[in-house]
Amino acid sequence: MSWAFLCDLLSGVNKYSTGIGRIWVAVVFLFRLLVYVAAAENIWKHEHDEFECNIQQPGCENVCFDHFFPVSHMRLWALQLIMVSTPSLLVIFHVAYRENREKHHNQKLYKNPGKIDGGLLCTYLISLILKTGLEIFFLVLFYKLYNGFKIPRLVKCDIKPCPNTVDCYISKPTEKMIFLYFLVATSCLCIILNLSELSYLMFKYSIKCYLKRNVKKQQ
Repeated sequence: MSWAFLCDLLSGVNKYSTGIGRIWVAVVFLFRLLVYVAAAENIWKHEHDEFECNIQQPGCENVCFDHFFPVSHMRLWALQLIMVSTPSLLVIFHVAYRENREKHHNQKLYKNPGKIDGGLLCTYLISLILKTGLEIFFLVLFYKLYNGFKIPRLVKCDIKPCPNTVDCYISKPTEKMIFLYFLVATSCLCIILNLSELSYLMFKYSIKCYLKRNVKKQQ
């Protein structure tokens, strides 16, 4: 899978982010994207082939695997990375709109098209809310799909066409558990960063509005 588009998106977002936003970009790129590409993807690469049940009944092993792993951890993680990065496109599109508007009117309409103020501030706040909501949604989805954040060594399956309850063994459960915990920890860190940036921008904007009102009253 090519991640070139996501890398370009993250580098573009970095230009218009606050200090906290740049930390978020670094966490997503270094501790999530690179870890996924360099290590985690290979661990789950042959998860279906390495899933073994102590029975030779045709179809039983496939049905049990589908029951316990309805969606691959890695595919769901990849989808999460893409989805939580996509709201940042709103900011890039808004900056592009400002730049095109200046070209259309052939004059300087903004001091800095990439400065977070006015309408761009609202767009930025919406993107932060969407990113936070998506992070929480995927954490809940992970928890519901796999009955918690854990990888058992042994699962018992009694789904047809299995003739009775069979024992199925998951390969490299400890290694997979470590990366799953890492996934959850980095997701929680990104949520904290998004909420911190949201609070910072709202506080900064509130102070700015308060000072403007005081200046008007004094005048």
